[in-house]
Amino acid sequence: MKRLIIGLMATCLALPFGAQAGGAESGDSAAGTTFLMPAVAAPFAKQIEQELATKGARVAIVFRSSQPHEKLPDGVSYTHGAFWVYSDLKTPDGRTLKGYAVYNLYHGNGETLPKNLSYLKQDFPYDFVKGSAEEDVAVLIPTPEMQRRLLGMIGTKDYEALHVPDYSLVSNPHDPRYQNCVEFMLDIIAAVTWETKDYAQIKANLAAHFEPTPIRTNLVQRALGPAVDSRIRLDDQKGGIETATSESLSAFMTTHGLLSETYVLDYRPQAAITP
Repeated sequence: MKRLIIGLMATCLALPFGAQAGGAESGDSAAGTTFLMPAVAAPFAKQIEQELATKGARVAIVFRSSQPHEKLPDGVSYTHGAFWVYSDLKTPDGRTLKGYAVYNLYHGNGETLPKNLSYLKQDFPYDFVKGSAEEDVAVLIPTPEMQRRLLGMIGTKDYEALHVPDYSLVSNPHDPRYQNCVEFMLDIIAAVTWETKDYAQIKANLAAHFEPTPIRTNLVQRALGPAVDSRIRLDDQKGGIETATSESLSAFMTTHGLLSETYVLDYRPQAAITP
């Protein structure tokens, strides 16, 4: 039971405990978690950027874990994912550089925004990596056509319109009431795949074509979830708990020919030395 609850509480977390990056950033995590030190997070972020640039990825989906892998529920390897988009980035001194902007869904920190509400935020690779407890990430590189479609959607008003602020760590991707970070990305991918902005149609299509990840639990654990954390909402679940994860998103995109490749990228200390 402890492993399940800790794992649920870790899903889609944003930053290390107490951290803020402007706005109502979530900083929640299970007690005792050790996050990557800046001396590792900074070069790892650069390594990921260089890896994606070498592959010519204009849009990639990257996942990291804010808990050690062994503490996560069976079938869940990562806890937060975001779109990485190759963009023109403005430096503080006014220069324009090429690099990756990271488009996230974060939940509130419980102070400036309730934890069971979420918001969209664009930040940068280091912000993403510094919330990791592991020296690896999962990378999904969409096909060139999917990248083209996603580039036309991410950051637009249509993109924002598909955000459901009511948040659940284990939101059911076949139900429209709640979202977490992976479900939001799934909804965006579904929108550009089927070329529709109609949220009801998106959910109907996913009900027919997307298989969520089951979270193994029992009635006692299910009853305890909402009492432990307000972000664990279960009234959208039918029978067992099912949610969208890196694994089920990758499987969906592979089945429907939307991925060029997917792999795990490990931190290599000497890999990110190029300025």
